[in-house]
Amino acid sequence: MAAPQEGYRSLIEPRGPVSDLFAPVGGFGVTLSNMFRPTVTDQYPSEKAPTKPRYHGRHQLNRYADGLEKCIGCELCAWACPADAIYVEGADNTPDNQRSPGERYGSVYQINYLRCIFCGLCIEACPTRALTMTNEYELAGPTRAGMIWEKQDLLAPLRSGMLQAPHPMVEGTTDTDYYRGAVTASTPAQAAWVTEHRPDDPTLPGGAGLDAANVPGETAAVMAATVAAATKQGKR
Repeated sequence: MAAPQEGYRSLIEPRGPVSDLFAPVGGFGVTLSNMFRPTVTDQYPSEKAPTKPRYHGRHQLNRYADGLEKCIGCELCAWACPADAIYVEGADNTPDNQRSPGERYGSVYQINYLRCIFCGLCIEACPTRALTMTNEYELAGPTRAGMIWEKQDLLAPLRSGMLQAPHPMVEGTTDTDYYRGAVTASTPAQAAWVTEHRPDDPTLPGGAGLDAANVPGETAAVMAATVAAATKQGKR
């Protein structure tokens, strides 16, 4: 016959009478220790604390180094969104309207920030890293319609070496070359095409410059003005 098993024995040492007496007070230890510390208040919006590098803020539609758009209109971001906050319509690139490498581009792109929960699933689904999230967290507007950002509001600003789309791909390249980062800047042939079709383009050499080209969309401009006014009002 097997020996009877021993009864349950707690591994926690029992407390003494003094410990039992002060146990209720010990629960307030954290509260009491913080009662005499100075109160730290963030002076927002007059003083804005920087966010963490991987903070999920406002979205951005990126460009390649020559200015073509990375979005190919595949709609995977819209399918991945759990809040149904993204709407995308794709269209075919043509010789006179080449906006992204390959066959298609995103002709319509909308994000409804009344629905967005900033989970980041959309940027995980994007196959070309066209959609990323910035550190911008100040999103406010006077109307509900103004919280729906369009493609022009979301596009990343043009930088040095870029030409405003549409324009042909770099000669002798494929969309795979773009995806692998082989394209590092626009070429004279691309600049010549833009000069022929849009001689007043501000991104051309000798043009009006990047400041004239990087005009924010209507929704982004209104939101920026709203945030700036709130920041000015909140300054001490």
